[in-house]
Amino acid sequence: MKTLVTSNPNSDRSSTSDDAPWVSNGKNPDAASRLRGAGRRRSLPYLLLGVLLVIVCTATFLWISLTAGDRQPVLALARPVTVGHLLSAQDLRQVNVAVDPDVSVVDAGQAASVVGKTMSVSLPAGALLTPDSVGTPAVPVAGQSIASLALKAGQFPAEVVPGARVSVVFVPGGANGSATSPPASETAPVWPGVVTSVTTPPNEQTTVVSVQLAEAAARQVAAIPVGQLSLVLLSGGDR
Repeated sequence: MKTLVTSNPNSDRSSTSDDAPWVSNGKNPDAASRLRGAGRRRSLPYLLLGVLLVIVCTATFLWISLTAGDRQPVLALARPVTVGHLLSAQDLRQVNVAVDPDVSVVDAGQAASVVGKTMSVSLPAGALLTPDSVGTPAVPVAGQSIASLALKAGQFPAEVVPGARVSVVFVPGGANGSATSPPASETAPVWPGVVTSVTTPPNEQTTVVSVQLAEAAARQVAAIPVGQLSLVLLSGGDR
């Protein structure tokens, strides 16, 4: 006797679908979960970077605010001035700077009290004005004297300004233009000094350079005829 065995195709498909639902739609739930986890891990560094950026910006803003709060309006020079110069309003300008408590400056509100006073030192444009900058001239200092040199173009560097350290060099035969052999460097008269002022009188071909020297050196330099001296500009630490 034969036994008839029948199968239900729909039943098999249903069973397969219930046991592995990812087969019919082509998606693996485990893979999708892993992708979502990887996405969260990748976004975490960007989140931390954003938080760090906010902290840095906030700290920078606070630092700028605190620094700006320490600034105060003070007087600075709008142009170069030399010792003995009478200060005018045009010589001054206001700047806002952070000043150490140990540094003496002139408050911008005191401009009227310094206008008309005499400069005691030579200062370049942009230098802060201090109470010691005006009043009795601070040069020459004790043991020093100031000699005036009338120099033509080529006898001093164009970069020579008040405050520059220079060497005054004797040039034999310079007055009459006669050619002479250069003296040995060991015997050539050289006097170290500091420039206190540089003035070019109108309609003149010479520039008057005042140099602060030792008293004996100043007397020697003053005795040398015009045209026989030159200036050599030195760096801050040279002699």
